[in-house]
Amino acid sequence: MTLSYREACKQAIRDALRADPRCFVMGEDVGKYGGCYAVTKGLLEEFGPQRIVDTPLAENGFTGLGIGAALAGLRPIVEIMTCNFSLLALDQIMNNAATIPHMTGGQFAVPLVIRMATGGGRQLAAQHSHSLEGWYAHIPGLKVLVPATVQDARFMLAAALADPNPVLIFEHVVLYNAEGDIDPAVSAVDITHAKVRRPGRDVSLVTYGNSLPKCLAAADALAGDGIEAEVIDLRVLRPLDMATVIASVSRTRRVVIVDEGWKSGSISAEIAARLAEDALYELDAPVRRICGREVPVPYAAHMEEAALPQVPGNVAAARALVRPG
Repeated sequence: MTLSYREACKQAIRDALRADPRCFVMGEDVGKYGGCYAVTKGLLEEFGPQRIVDTPLAENGFTGLGIGAALAGLRPIVEIMTCNFSLLALDQIMNNAATIPHMTGGQFAVPLVIRMATGGGRQLAAQHSHSLEGWYAHIPGLKVLVPATVQDARFMLAAALADPNPVLIFEHVVLYNAEGDIDPAVSAVDITHAKVRRPGRDVSLVTYGNSLPKCLAAADALAGDGIEAEVIDLRVLRPLDMATVIASVSRTRRVVIVDEGWKSGSISAEIAARLAEDALYELDAPVRRICGREVPVPYAAHMEEAALPQVPGNVAAARALVRPG
C-alpha cells in the first residue's frame, strides 16, 4: 500500500485514538484548522473536541497540561507546530517531563508523546527552519525519534505511546508530501535501533530525517562510479544505536555523517566522538561530516538550498574518502 508521509502520520494518530479512550491530541490549530501541515485534518469531525483539542498560543502552558494529563493516567499526544516553538516549552520538557520519573524514584511515569515539525527546505525562513532534534537528544529521560520513511511515520507513534516515559517525534517538513510503500507484513516498528537502508562495502553514509533520501540518491550516484555506499538511517537519536553504526563502519572502513543541524554541538559531532572513542582502529580515513551551514537558514530558495546538505556534497565527500586526491 502506498501512502503519503502526512497520511501515515494521520492514520497513526487515528489508530491511537480508536485503540485507547485515554488518548487525545492537543495543540495549536490541530482541530478546526486541521493542523499547520494538515496531519490532523478531519480528526475533529471524527472524534470531537474532547479528543482533538485546540489550545491557545501557549506552548509552555499546554505542554505542562500534557505532562499533568500523562501523570493522571491519560495518553496525550501534544503537537508543537514547529520545533522552534518548543523552546517556549523547554522548561516543561526538560525540567518536568524528563525528570519527574527520576526525581520520584520511579513512582510516577510520564507517558507523553510530543510531535513537532523540524527542518528546512520549505522557505519558512530563519525562525521556522530549525533542526533542534540534536539538542533534545542531549537530555536524559527523553526518547527522540526521527521517522524518515512513510512506514516509520505510520508505526512509530504506537510504540511511542506504549513507552512509559516521554517521547519526542520530529517530523521533517519536506517529508510530509513524500510517498512510500507500507509493507503489508509490517504492523509495528521498534524505537531503539537504527536501520541499514542500503548495504554497501566502500563507505558508510550515516544520516536521519530528510537527509535519508538525499543519502540514498548519493549512493545511487556513487554506484555509477563503482563505489558501494552503505546508508544507515539512525531513526532514533536518543538512545543512539551506535552498535549498528560501528558495525557498518567496521565493514566499510570509511564514514560520512550527514546532519541537517548545525555542525557545532550537533548529533553528527556526538557520533564522530563515539567513533573516535570506540571504533578508531576500524577507520581507514578521517570521519567526514556534512551539516547545515552555520547561519540562520535563509528565506531565498537558492540560498536555503546552499545552506542545507544536498546530494552533490554527499557524493563529493564520499568519493574523496574512497578515492582521495
